[in-house]
Amino acid sequence: MRPAAINILSRHELEACKRCDARHQGLCDALHDDDLHFLSDAAHRSAIAKGEVFVTEGNPARNFFNINQGAAKLYMDLADGRRQITGFVGVGDFVGLAAGTRYAFSAEAIEPVQLCRFDRIELRAVSARFPMIERRLLEIASHELVIAQEQMLLLGRKTAIERVASFLEGWYQRTLCADPGAPLDLPMLRGDLAEYLGLTIETVSRVLASLRRQGVVAVATDHRISILDHARLAAIGQIFA
Repeated sequence: MRPAAINILSRHELEACKRCDARHQGLCDALHDDDLHFLSDAAHRSAIAKGEVFVTEGNPARNFFNINQGAAKLYMDLADGRRQITGFVGVGDFVGLAAGTRYAFSAEAIEPVQLCRFDRIELRAVSARFPMIERRLLEIASHELVIAQEQMLLLGRKTAIERVASFLEGWYQRTLCADPGAPLDLPMLRGDLAEYLGLTIETVSRVLASLRRQGVVAVATDHRISILDHARLAAIGQIFA
């Protein structure tokens, strides 16, 4: 039988969960509102400042993180001191799922982030009660593998313009923008984007200028980018449904 009541603090946090931007994305969408408090009770909510690292490569992987607001970059430090950005995460993304006993990457907020931290043992107990959480975690892990494969293709085979086009259309799809003509919310620095795509900042700028001349995107004076022709952008990026 389900508990008949929960304490006032839990009720307050549960209402916050229902209003959360990530409520119907990622892990949280696996549970009905009536059962959401089980997941809410296991969550440890945190506010992460821009520039703060909340996952450190090599540290024991004791927690998973669900991004509720904001965005972060994932990166790895190479032996020669260089740093490689391996991805960007935003609302609804689950961070740390594929890690072994230690984190294989670091995560840094690129804008103020609100997240829920889940202890592995506590989350395992909740997923044992609700198999749909286990299934959702498997879906998330499978999606991460697909993203890793796409990144290998992007860096290994695609041209500069194909890389930029792939990223812009992919970021648009993940942000679920209600207005197709609205500027994309790109919180990452141009340098971070260039590093992720394996390009120089100058090359990224030249590619954006080319896409603008073709009427595919519009670039405002504040560097905000609007996609004007999604079909053309997807074709350039070799994105297939």
